[in-house]
Amino acid sequence: MLSMKKQFIKKGVTGFIFGLLAIIALIMIFNKPIKNKVVATYQPKVTRQAVVAASKKETANKKHRQRFKTASYNFKKVKPLDFGTVVSSRIHSRQIAPAGQILVPQSGIHLPIGLGVSNTTLALAAGTMRPDQQMGRGNYPLAGHHMTDPKILFGPLYFKTRIGQSVYLTDMKSVYQYQVYQRVFIAADRVDVINQTKQPIVTLITCDATGKGRLMIRGRLVKTTPLKRTDSKIKRAFLRPVNS
Repeated sequence: MLSMKKQFIKKGVTGFIFGLLAIIALIMIFNKPIKNKVVATYQPKVTRQAVVAASKKETANKKHRQRFKTASYNFKKVKPLDFGTVVSSRIHSRQIAPAGQILVPQSGIHLPIGLGVSNTTLALAAGTMRPDQQMGRGNYPLAGHHMTDPKILFGPLYFKTRIGQSVYLTDMKSVYQYQVYQRVFIAADRVDVINQTKQPIVTLITCDATGKGRLMIRGRLVKTTPLKRTDSKIKRAFLRPVNS
């Protein structure tokens, strides 16, 4: 009787192990599709109130660093976008401090912009690369993950964005329209490209196909319009949830 009980327990443990291995195998097989789906389900509606609240909190952070956690601009802490990071970021997505939205209609990019380059922010949004940057003034650099899926995060930037296209940014008050004038591959250590400039430009940065270099796309500011008066198609896009 005792022997039969041991055999039953042994079979149960063996079955559990095989089941667990099967689940792990399925996750590994469908890792990328599941990861992309999790990213795509992040569809917050960015509002002016949320942007202003995040900006005020960031200002308070600078004055009271010992009391509040500020947005991270430490590029060295950015990790590759693996399955675990995506799931964790989706669970903690409320930590993302909204700064606005980016829209590149011809490339199919419509993403929230979050303050900083924390792993949570970059897993689900484009991230600002300096704490002092302002849309429409000087250089406004944004970082985003390159994805093999040409529809996720800054994947379209690599696969579809070309010179001459329009890039739209909004802080949910005004719309800043830029025209792409440069598409170039640069070394990963070219941090100078995020420096402030006199000319109002947008700088979009993502990894190249190897992950060792970077793709940089720049656009010049051509027009600033109040959101309520901007082109109807652009306005409708910005008033919808992102990733839609």
